[in-house]
Amino acid sequence: MIDISLRVGDTRVLGRVERGFEAVAEAFARNFEEHGEVGAACAVYRHNRVLVDLWGGLADQEIDRPWEEQTIVLVFSAAKGPTATCIHRLAEQGLLDLDQPIARYWPEFGCNGKEAITPALVLSHQAGLAAVDGDLTLEQVLAWDPVVSAIAAQAPNWEPGTQHGYHARSFGWILGELILRITGLTPGQYLRREIGEPLGLRYWVGLPEAELGFCARLVPPPGDSDALVKLLGAESLTARVMSGPSGLFAYDDMWNRPEILAAELPSSNGVGDARSLARFYDAVLHPPSDLELLGSEQLARACKLQARGPDAVIFHETCFGLGFALQPALAPGAGPACFGHPGAGGSLAFADPDKGIGFAYVMNAMQFHQEGDPRSRELVEALYACPSLS
Repeated sequence: MIDISLRVGDTRVLGRVERGFEAVAEAFARNFEEHGEVGAACAVYRHNRVLVDLWGGLADQEIDRPWEEQTIVLVFSAAKGPTATCIHRLAEQGLLDLDQPIARYWPEFGCNGKEAITPALVLSHQAGLAAVDGDLTLEQVLAWDPVVSAIAAQAPNWEPGTQHGYHARSFGWILGELILRITGLTPGQYLRREIGEPLGLRYWVGLPEAELGFCARLVPPPGDSDALVKLLGAESLTARVMSGPSGLFAYDDMWNRPEILAAELPSSNGVGDARSLARFYDAVLHPPSDLELLGSEQLARACKLQARGPDAVIFHETCFGLGFALQPALAPGAGPACFGHPGAGGSLAFADPDKGIGFAYVMNAMQFHQEGDPRSRELVEALYACPSLS
């Protein structure tokens, strides 16, 4: 391994890379100079071995706290990959049938047109439950039971199975309630028991108080956080999904609040480091000797295309398997067989079965780009240009 220590103005970039992957470190450093990076980390694993492990910048811009090796950060919907893997583990163990109605496990769910909705439809964003109905407070949403009860009582936003639209937060509540009813554990507890602790990951859904001091402070994107609601109207499906339930959520400073980080939102508030997410995806491909996350048949099913085309919620093309985002809508510049998930503001984590790698990029400066985030794109392009990857 080659130790990395670079200066970009006042910013320091540290870490290590395998020989032949120096270009990834150079691209990572350029992000601070050219793309407004504040603090970030990037990691790549292959066959349980580190190829790239980089970090730099500021974890908290307000007090000049540096981003260190143990810094963690909220990764938003990059959480969907680990959460989906929990569901696939239950299916592989015979505890959950992805093609049976959810009401088989959650009887209260089977009403108002939801009787035939299956876990597979939720995993592929075809269930028609993208927006959560009901007048809920933030405290009720964070408390879990009120929001899952609201989902159980409501009717679908569209006829299930007829189209796909991004289930930004409901994905996690519905699948998380299945985990809870089947195992007796909250989704965050099950994730730690089955995946996080065996792999030694610094990744949580429901951040422990003891880890709060390691968490980077998010820098909200510039502009009006309510611009989407104002443009489309609060009652539009897109606004109801992306700011809901009850218009409670915006991509602003609220996500730095300890009670938000401590709650369990299995689709949108995973907290961890790049090293852990890359290690997770590598372990999906190359299980350690004492832990097989998913068997080959279950993994193949998870990565089989289920829905592709214009998304009913976010309009542009999305591609989904069962819980994972797929190419070409996942990671520009990466291989065609990749599966994983991006997170709001720029985070990205995926596996590439053809190259045998797990990749992750996390950051605290949130940015939104119509053509994809240049920070992750240039990291991916630099990685795939490395002759050592072939």
